[in-house]
Amino acid sequence: MRVFRDAKAMAQTLSEALAAKSVSLSHSESLELIAKILGLRDWNILAARIQASQHATAPGAAPVAVPSSLTQTEIPIFPMRDLVLFPQAITPIFVARDKTRRAVEHAMAGDRRVLVVAQKHGADDDPSTLQSLHSVGVTANIINSQTQMDGVLKVTVSGLQRTAITRLISREFLAAEIEPIEEQRGKSEEAASLSRMVLDAYQIHAKIDLSSLPVRQRVRFGLPSTENPSLLADTVAQRLSIGIDEKQQLLETSDVVARLGRVLELINIGQPEQ
Repeated sequence: MRVFRDAKAMAQTLSEALAAKSVSLSHSESLELIAKILGLRDWNILAARIQASQHATAPGAAPVAVPSSLTQTEIPIFPMRDLVLFPQAITPIFVARDKTRRAVEHAMAGDRRVLVVAQKHGADDDPSTLQSLHSVGVTANIINSQTQMDGVLKVTVSGLQRTAITRLISREFLAAEIEPIEEQRGKSEEAASLSRMVLDAYQIHAKIDLSSLPVRQRVRFGLPSTENPSLLADTVAQRLSIGIDEKQQLLETSDVVARLGRVLELINIGQPEQ
């Protein structure tokens, strides 16, 4: 059975099969489709996972070391002034604070994992207490980091899983002891029904009609299948023009049915009057 590491071969097979039926699909478009078939938002996320897997399993490669200053359940923190990251979203983060720079260095020297969490007050330059940070964030993998010409550090991260902070650790950088958050009712019939309603409502909201588009063009909109209700809710939530507090509430909603219901309400609230 093929797994996600076989994505490029799967994309080639898909492209050849469609070509035999006189359907033209580029290799990059095939990769996007394979990513969605595997339940991921796009090829960038899948590529990051393949790269991480290859590094971990390469013959003769040393195991990834977790620096002795942190345990397996502890992780460096990226406090965000104006961003709520959702699972499987990829976004650049521009780092200026010294503590966060040191958190990047620590993560890059280890397993590249960080916890991206929104701070409660954007004007706070040193959010380092449980009262200054939201208690739920998203563990993320650092895809790459690069210092720009103006000296600002640009770090691209890929969201992984909803995660709760159980204890803060303040050292040369801010870190936390964490626990993963398990989702509920993600596979229920109610979630499947609501996900179809959310997708339909969002198409009206965004003025797009996926049903009228060929498969190779649908992938450009980056919307996942209704077969993954949790991912659909998060993808739409990330794109809605709503405030940080509202997005944080959606992030903290581990019940997929409740999250889909709230996303649907927000889409309807944002619909222009006819």
